[in-house]
Amino acid sequence: MQDDFLKYQAQTTPHPLAMEVSHAKGSYIYDKKGKAYLDFVAGVSACSLGHSHPRVVEAAKDQLDKYLHVMVYGEYILDPALELTKLIAKHLPEPLETTYLVNSGTEAIEGSLKLARRYTGRTEIIAAKNSYHGNTMGSLSLMDYEERKKPFYPLIPDINHISFNCEYCINTITENTAAVILETIQGGAGFIEPHNDYLSKVQKRCNDVGAIFILDEIQPGIGRTGKLFGFENYNCQPDIVVTGKGLGGGLPIGAFTASKAMMDSLKDNPKLGHITTFGGNPVIAAAALATLKEITETDLMAEALEKEELIRTHLKHQHIKEIRGKGLMLAAITSDAEITNKVVLKAQDQGLILFWLLFEPKAIRITPPLTISNEEIIKGCQIITSILDSF
Repeated sequence: MQDDFLKYQAQTTPHPLAMEVSHAKGSYIYDKKGKAYLDFVAGVSACSLGHSHPRVVEAAKDQLDKYLHVMVYGEYILDPALELTKLIAKHLPEPLETTYLVNSGTEAIEGSLKLARRYTGRTEIIAAKNSYHGNTMGSLSLMDYEERKKPFYPLIPDINHISFNCEYCINTITENTAAVILETIQGGAGFIEPHNDYLSKVQKRCNDVGAIFILDEIQPGIGRTGKLFGFENYNCQPDIVVTGKGLGGGLPIGAFTASKAMMDSLKDNPKLGHITTFGGNPVIAAAALATLKEITETDLMAEALEKEELIRTHLKHQHIKEIRGKGLMLAAITSDAEITNKVVLKAQDQGLILFWLLFEPKAIRITPPLTISNEEIIKGCQIITSILDSF
């Protein structure tokens, strides 16, 4: 299978991990030889409720028996999509009440950028250095990493960058700025949290100059940081909130939410200002609705903070310099990039799935399902520390 995989399926790196997956259940993925792997990555933060959660599977199966795709997004009334957007609105502060459902996080970023430019009539977008918002052309344009951008030039113009957590840089936001887009917690940069009320100060500056404040909640959203939305931890409120990953419970989804007045600017002058065929797909929306209900109706968010403390307690080692992040969005920073690389690879051999971050080579990603048990957390931490002991 590996030869066919390398030949027929496009690759994203020269050396993929190439595990042959048989099935996945709860906190474990199983290969075709029957080996179980404890999952500390959760599909890169996407499988909020672990693998094959019964509530999510049941919701998807029930919808499969009713209908699949019927019409392009926004034309027909589909119960799962409508109920999902209503539930999102219920858990967001006013005036964030209208959601546009799409197929992925990066598509939601594209939609949010278009919405900000359309609503303000301005063009400048300000993003953070070391940010990551996806890989489509607009999302890639937000990145300041020239090595990744240059092969695809020209990209979207009028993008400028500020340093995350730099209060002085906030002054570069002006009346020419359509939007400032930030990750609530910087992901690829190493799970860097905002400090000293930084996001609140950016929000105030945006309000003062009439710019739109967009927060990318694709990773920190949907319960991962102990709150349903990560920005609830940091005394701020965006004009547009972007979600994805964990919202789908393991199925592909993205969403951007704004006030109705703002979102209405996409439906006329021109009509079809943003359009997608499969956004709001009923099967995926049903799974997302079940995921959101499970997270908001249980103690999983509070438990995420307890599990964070458990990880911090059991992941102490001389080769771990710090653990960044919040809740179950954590990165263990080792003393050396080569140590991180070896830990990730050796852990898979020992039945533990870890992964890297995009820009911080010393980071070990730890983003398990919210449903992971305390015993599974301790088991995974013991595997990591035993590998570190061997160096």
